[in-house]
Amino acid sequence: MIKKRYSYAASVKSITSDELINTYLIRPLAGIFVRLFFYTPITPNHVTIASTLVGFLAAYFYLDGTHALNIIAGLSITLKDILDSADGQLARAKQLYSRIGRFLDSIGDFFVNLFVFAAILTALFRFTESIFTIILGLLGFLGITLRVSYHVFYQTSYLHLQDAYQVNRVTEEIREEDLQQDQLTLWLHSVFQFLYSLQDRSMVRIDAWCRGGVVKSERNDDAWYGDRVGLGISGLLGLGTELFLLMVFSVMNQLESYLYFSLFVMNSVWLASVLYRKGVLARKLTRENSPARS
Repeated sequence: MIKKRYSYAASVKSITSDELINTYLIRPLAGIFVRLFFYTPITPNHVTIASTLVGFLAAYFYLDGTHALNIIAGLSITLKDILDSADGQLARAKQLYSRIGRFLDSIGDFFVNLFVFAAILTALFRFTESIFTIILGLLGFLGITLRVSYHVFYQTSYLHLQDAYQVNRVTEEIREEDLQQDQLTLWLHSVFQFLYSLQDRSMVRIDAWCRGGVVKSERNDDAWYGDRVGLGISGLLGLGTELFLLMVFSVMNQLESYLYFSLFVMNSVWLASVLYRKGVLARKLTRENSPARS
């Protein structure tokens, strides 16, 4: 039986690395659910499963393509996002971290995004009958997958520096010690690797390219992964922000406009984040590490 009292502050991640929409809207709303669940037998994994099911329900609503059901689908996506935040907050509040939960959450997110974009693509294609709609939908799914992975890479790297995120690794390759996991955890780990290994490797390479000649050291790692501006820009690419934007465009019945916004605006934010790290932060750290000229 849990004897300690519920604490919202103990349930949230670092404000420094989190998304603005999460800090000021999604996590406070999720906190309402966490407070309700805290003294019950409900576990973070139960909430993760509920979040995934709500996401699939949203995809079903998007299939119809009507304005009324697009609104319901958009609101369902926001409920999915709130529950997606609530599972992690409940885990932190109850101190119920698990590798199963880590993989279950990410696998659920992947398939919800896949089904949602497939449903949106199907509904739009029914009206346009254009091959360009299919291309736009595929680019939308690919974009959200890569941008969210980029955000998670830098958020997780920062939280590791703060010793605040030890259950989750920056990259989740299967190591020798992982083979000793129970069969369910190992199976989920393998599925996660199949779905996310390409994204993980891509983020590592992008990060290495951005760092350039900045030498590896504890001081430089703190400055690189803890840079407030860099975290602020990449924080605009997290899943909470992405799904909130989808909800707004859904309520306005402008799903095709959303796909264009995702393609041009959100990818421009991603490019700005990469260029900031490569062109500003890396140069700054290189200058700071250069020997003083006589």
